[in-house]
Amino acid sequence: MENIQMVDLVSQYQNIKAEIDDAIISVAASAKYIRGPQVQSFQENLANYLDVNHVIACANGTDALQIALMALGLERGDEVIVPAFTYVATAEVIGLLGLKPVMVDVDSSTFNITAVQIEKAITNKTKAIVPVHLYGQSCDMEPIMKLAKKHNLFVIEDNAQAIGSDYSFFDGSTKKTGTLGHIGCTSFFPSKNLGCYGDGGAMFTSDGELANKIRMIANHGQAKKYHHSVIGVNSRLDTIQAAILDIKLKSLDIYSEARNSVAKKYDEAFKCIESIDTPVRDVKSSHVFHQYTLKIKEGKRDKLQEYLKERNVPSMIYYPIPLYKQKAFESYWDNIPLECTEDLCANVLSLPIHTEMGANTQEYIIENVINFINK
Repeated sequence: MENIQMVDLVSQYQNIKAEIDDAIISVAASAKYIRGPQVQSFQENLANYLDVNHVIACANGTDALQIALMALGLERGDEVIVPAFTYVATAEVIGLLGLKPVMVDVDSSTFNITAVQIEKAITNKTKAIVPVHLYGQSCDMEPIMKLAKKHNLFVIEDNAQAIGSDYSFFDGSTKKTGTLGHIGCTSFFPSKNLGCYGDGGAMFTSDGELANKIRMIANHGQAKKYHHSVIGVNSRLDTIQAAILDIKLKSLDIYSEARNSVAKKYDEAFKCIESIDTPVRDVKSSHVFHQYTLKIKEGKRDKLQEYLKERNVPSMIYYPIPLYKQKAFESYWDNIPLECTEDLCANVLSLPIHTEMGANTQEYIIENVINFINK
């Protein structure tokens, strides 16, 4: 069996090599490495794909979240509600800005934050909500947005894992994740569904005033060169990365289809195994399967991961520790464990999934999971 990867970026590159190489050479020949025309082209094309008025590219997904929060004019001590089951960056930027991350439990089936859990955590200090569209499908955003409107709260979507996913409203209309709240944020880390060949990120909004603030903050607080209206940061997407992303954006829906094909085969293989829960598809969201994540019952998760490792099958645990149990966030925790988050941290396991996965590779992975369960 070949060297199995969680994400096979080499094979993906080989399939688009000619276009990618030409794009990189073109940027090098122009020497416009910063704010070259490819950056604007990519922003416009991504805005068209998402059907949103403004896309502002930046250096990485963490910067995107930080800049989005900075644009909202929040004050030190203001509370921002986040899921406890997510990557550290979501809460990290909140603490960095002197705000208070309030961590709430997630749904046991979709792994996403819900309006019910959010409402329990709202206080008179709450100013914003950061839903994370985990593993590739949307949070149930319609009730979240209604709740936010009721309490006059901002909503910043962490869309780093779900770009390309569609959310369906009660009336049958749909919108892309990242365009449902006041600001959407994403990462273009190489392993993401839309990934560049380094670091990159972006923010989306249809609010022109917010877009102007975001652009200014990301550019040292200036709308005009050497005129600094606010304290900002230096965060931009390099021209080479924008050129790469503009090419890959054309195939994003094809990539999503390929990931769904892999997920379907996993589902069929594992659906009758009582000790495994396969991913739940929320009827209100399409799934782009940034990760294919199982719940392994009966306390067998860690032993399965070791068994797979011995047979050269990689797997990952996203995420092994609740945010509130991280040392960096211990001051924000009231010592009340969150049941679903604790359960997921103890039992989730993500298997390899990517756009170039071959049938033989997937069969080998499936065979080894089933062999372990049947031991």
